[in-house]
Amino acid sequence: MEEITRALVDLLGPGAVITDPVRLRTYECDGLTHHRATPGVVVLPESAEQVAAVVRLCVAAGVPYVARGSGTGLSGGALPRTDGVLIVTARMRRILEIDIANRRAVVEPGVINLDVTRAVRSEGYYFAPDPSSQQICSVGGNVAENSGGAHCLKYGFTAHHVLACEVVTPDGEIVTLTDGPGYDLLGAFVGAEGTLGITTKITVRLTRVPETVQTLLAAFESIEAGGVAVSAIIGAGVVPAAIEMMDALSIEAAEDAVACGYPPGAGAVLIVELDGPAAEVEHQFAEVERLCRDAGAFEIRIAADDAQRALIWKGRRSAFAAVGRISPAYLVQDGVIPRTALPEVLGRIDELSRQSGIKVANVFHAGDGNLHPLVLFDDAEPGAAERAEEVSGKILDLCIEHGGSITGEHGVGVDKSRYMPRMFTDIDLDTMQMVRCAFDPAGLCNPGKVFPTPRLCGEVPGVRKGVHPLVEQGKADLF
Repeated sequence: MEEITRALVDLLGPGAVITDPVRLRTYECDGLTHHRATPGVVVLPESAEQVAAVVRLCVAAGVPYVARGSGTGLSGGALPRTDGVLIVTARMRRILEIDIANRRAVVEPGVINLDVTRAVRSEGYYFAPDPSSQQICSVGGNVAENSGGAHCLKYGFTAHHVLACEVVTPDGEIVTLTDGPGYDLLGAFVGAEGTLGITTKITVRLTRVPETVQTLLAAFESIEAGGVAVSAIIGAGVVPAAIEMMDALSIEAAEDAVACGYPPGAGAVLIVELDGPAAEVEHQFAEVERLCRDAGAFEIRIAADDAQRALIWKGRRSAFAAVGRISPAYLVQDGVIPRTALPEVLGRIDELSRQSGIKVANVFHAGDGNLHPLVLFDDAEPGAAERAEEVSGKILDLCIEHGGSITGEHGVGVDKSRYMPRMFTDIDLDTMQMVRCAFDPAGLCNPGKVFPTPRLCGEVPGVRKGVHPLVEQGKADLF
């Protein structure tokens, strides 16, 4: 690493290259602290040209590299390589253009998610993807993981709000991928977890602030009853902006952390938010309230103003961090199930928890069946982490069994790569890796992520080692 480190210092200057062992440990994990690795060297570029130059250095030296934004990911997608370069985009934080007339903005990857909304709110617009970490997560990270958030039920994921990406390809070229005719390369790139290149500029879609917003919190005696309410609401043809659920354990943690004032004794709380034209929201809100009562809600609170709405959301948005108050460590999973399976799957997760003796706190996007079970354990206890991993795997098996997925928005990263064969055949996985090889024939761009057995391009059927398939066919101009 010494030779490439000297070259990086010459390229970026000593202030943009981190080699001190203590400072390097700042970057040894993302939001999923269960997986750690100290990077060989960290660089802090300030432009696309610098990112491209760093990538070209790495490729010439055969050194792996990983991109990182704010480090809030929850699948180990930005886990660095001890023998590689970690490219941190935190200094690329400029909002380059705001084009209200065309409802779009152009930002650098290090721009914080919520800062986009803050920049355009006075014009009556906002950036719709809203992960719980939106106060600190970066737009570049949102693109890498195709992040969702509480309001993705109605407004979709990051992919639905990205119009173009400037990308540094794995060979160090700067290209622009757009939402246009032909093969959807932009669609392939968003959510690829940084394995197909590094985004350096993003054109995002801006959404008009709705005419009115109404929010309610419904308390139930059990999480299964809350699941019944969710199915009833969607089944009635109502599409809320958000439907979120928390169980008793996550409520307890949030109450201790932020004093959100949720109804005492609740086995589960459901947060439902509707937005849109006032007349439509008023009609649908009455229907939602009735359906919650029919499902057994023993208390319903309706936000009278923005302050009360913020208090209702405060507990939900703090839930992940709050769980740290009741457990020394935890694993967070990200499985997806059909909404109609919520009551059964939640009941079976509870059975798993009781049988294993490992507590599981449930907090999730109920409207689209995206579960976020938090598997609690004490990492100082021998064997506790392994038991927690086993419970996590069984939860993902439940999701697959019910026709769901191992991830909805957190990504696969290193954490869930071993579960990919449970969803896909060997042929499926080889086909996916052929796409990866088309972008990264050298296999240096965020290696070791997504796939359980990462392969060199020469090990994937139909792809010669180190040769871009389109280059071999004389069609390299397509890229």
